[in-house]
Amino acid sequence: MEWDIEYYNSSVRKTVKNLPLNLFVKYQAMIDKMRIHGPHLGMPHTKAMGKGLFEMRLKGQGGIARVFYCTAHKKTITVLHSFIKKTQETPKNDLDLAIQRLKEVDHDLQTS
Repeated sequence: MEWDIEYYNSSVRKTVKNLPLNLFVKYQAMIDKMRIHGPHLGMPHTKAMGKGLFEMRLKGQGGIARVFYCTAHKKTITVLHSFIKKTQETPKNDLDLAIQRLKEVDHDLQTS
């Protein structure tokens, strides 16, 4: 059974689609693998960030991008946030936004 891919909201979907072309192609290839093999592809492709948050690691001519996602619901990968990396470390505001969205997804599942 394949995994489903969903987006936190339409803005997240749009941000992902607007990644530089070569990074978007890599994203799409990784999403295709995740649909079949699940969300844990391992380094250097994906990395567990703790508490159910994961990052997809994309690198190419367009720079470096990160896509945060979670698997709060069975067989569903929820894309929470994406951004182009401009510094060595992940910016705190991007990580905080992904964590907040993860909490919202978890809360919505618990109350439904």
